[in-house]
Amino acid sequence: MRTAFRRQRVVQAVGAILAVALACVLAPGCDQPEGMPETMYQPLALKPTDRILVLAPHPDDEVLGCAGVLQTAQAMGLPVRVVFFTYGDNNEWSFTVYRKHPVLVPASVRRMGELRRTEALNAAEVLGLVPGQLTFLGYPDFGTYRIWTQHWADEPPLRSMLTRVNHVPYPDALRAGAPYKGEDVLRDLTTILREFKPTRVFVSHPADHNPDHRALYLFTTVALWDLRDEMQPEVSPYLVHFPRWPKPRGRHPDGTLLPPARLGATVAWKVLPLTPEQSAAKEAALRRHRTQTEYSGKYLMSFIRRNELFGNMPTVRLASGTDDAVVNLEAEPGLAEASEELTVEEAATFDGVEGRRVARHDGMLDLHFRLTRPLDDTITFELNLFGYRGDAPFARMPKLRVMIGPLYHHVFDQSRALAGDRILVRRTSRELIVQVPLSLLGAPERILTSAHTSRAELPIDWLAWRVLELEPLTPRR
Repeated sequence: MRTAFRRQRVVQAVGAILAVALACVLAPGCDQPEGMPETMYQPLALKPTDRILVLAPHPDDEVLGCAGVLQTAQAMGLPVRVVFFTYGDNNEWSFTVYRKHPVLVPASVRRMGELRRTEALNAAEVLGLVPGQLTFLGYPDFGTYRIWTQHWADEPPLRSMLTRVNHVPYPDALRAGAPYKGEDVLRDLTTILREFKPTRVFVSHPADHNPDHRALYLFTTVALWDLRDEMQPEVSPYLVHFPRWPKPRGRHPDGTLLPPARLGATVAWKVLPLTPEQSAAKEAALRRHRTQTEYSGKYLMSFIRRNELFGNMPTVRLASGTDDAVVNLEAEPGLAEASEELTVEEAATFDGVEGRRVARHDGMLDLHFRLTRPLDDTITFELNLFGYRGDAPFARMPKLRVMIGPLYHHVFDQSRALAGDRILVRRTSRELIVQVPLSLLGAPERILTSAHTSRAELPIDWLAWRVLELEPLTPRR
């Protein structure tokens, strides 16, 4: 297995080098480009029959990721709807900068959420939208990923960190009073999807490092699986938060937005070119989000480029015809990427994940991980495995978290501890091998999985969420 990972890393490293070289050759004067040149990607085109749904984790993400899409759709006269997952009421640092003092009282925090809603309405006006095209759900900013992992079925609702409530507190939200529970999020998304019937869904990316962005993608994925007999819209994720990206930072309206090298070879990216007029309107709309641009304007203006970028992680199909299918997923060189900003000494102690490999055999799921260095007492490796079946409520399906240290591992289904011996964990130097009975995941048709390393509960390196599709097995002859 070490040889396979080493070969995979070499291939991807060579690919990344060639991609950077191509980008500089075809785009003279480029500054540290990533991925491939814009012309190497397929164009994203909207059809006259499309119905466009943009799902934004927070107010401002609709502009960062999809302002060009919204303007193009409006110009074509297409039905358009924008849905905001949260009111963005947990960005305490931006509120402190904006108000010139800390905003900590729950009622004041909620007023900041209402202010961010107003900013979204103002930005929408710049893009040609009217208030009736916008919907706000009101789930907890910086809390939705915890709902995803731990607040389903018999578990209590999440209590938000700053607003101190366990339900949607905003009277102008889609469903004021909705509990902060996973099944309630699915209920709201399902209602919107059924009512609007989109043909194109633009949503945050599964590789995004912001937890609310990952959560919205995951909830949307499950909602669409539940509705697969009613609709099958094309899903186009957009990326906002990723380490040391976009490059270069700051406003570059004549520059090209290219994907991170770490994702360039894995995702089939598509590009939507923007006219100078569309780019200018995008910037004007973004500046309407004053609470955010006054706090982190240089970063946010990095998305004022001549294009927008979309692409999903491919589904991994296991066991097509045999019961010993093995799939090598992308090597994700956390160490190589981090080394741009780390000293030699820091890079030597970086606890990242370099790659993973998944196999299915004899009713077991085997996951192999390659780490940048062995686990120590300060580092925890967390593996997430969520089962899905079309004939079972997702709220009742197992949602496993496997917490692994150098000498231990603990298994949880949401917050409920399970017997550790139900999952086998083996450690060999810088490798982890985790074997999970598929029955423990509810005999799933699909699995949603991710992993990350952390120190004192602060994430260090993330692997993008991936979909594993378990095809029916064909007996060996």
